[in-house]
Amino acid sequence: MKVIGAGFGRTGTASLKAALERLDLGPCYHMSSVIAEPRRVRQWLDIGEGRPADWDEVFTGFHSALDWPAASYWRDLADHYPDAKVILTVRDRDRWYESMASTIFARALAERHLPLRRRITRWLVARRSPDFVLYPRMARATVIDRVFDGRIDERDHVITVFDQHIAEVKAEIPSDRLLVFDVTEGWEPLCEFLGVPVPDEPFPQTNERAAWHGKRSRRLAELIVRGR
Repeated sequence: MKVIGAGFGRTGTASLKAALERLDLGPCYHMSSVIAEPRRVRQWLDIGEGRPADWDEVFTGFHSALDWPAASYWRDLADHYPDAKVILTVRDRDRWYESMASTIFARALAERHLPLRRRITRWLVARRSPDFVLYPRMARATVIDRVFDGRIDERDHVITVFDQHIAEVKAEIPSDRLLVFDVTEGWEPLCEFLGVPVPDEPFPQTNERAAWHGKRSRRLAELIVRGR
């Protein structure tokens, strides 16, 4: 493991994932890796519910890790991989909350009162992919409850957690091992921190809100059709 991402989801982690892979610091583990391979959902559910984590097993084949659920365990990962550098992605707190409220939190809150159509979809997915259907439970265990104490409908609490998290990472990770990074800064600070040349191309911009909403729905459809 060469790079550990300590930043919360919706702070540009998908763009940073693409950037790290462009810099040959991938494959990069991301929540999208969990969605793409449902067996990983059960791995994280076990970790979230308190069973021992075999980090080398979880990240086999990967050289960097960003986004949740990995970022929920940034302390554990920083200790387990002492030579890895740490990147804390940040953004304006209000814009971050708005993004969270319309994507990840909206999805989690909707799980509490699923309409009939969604319950039927869940049943079909469970038959085809019993690991993937555990995704909401995994998200609660590793992010919603672990990071936010389940209080994702309380804006002030969520923003306080966001600010405290940034302060804790800055306080606990030595400055020569840590980059506090806003993806709008582009290649230069990232490449300087990693000691690599700056690519002659624009910094990646991925995972806008519209794309986020379509991604999991497409994966559900694939699982139903293919039975994976």
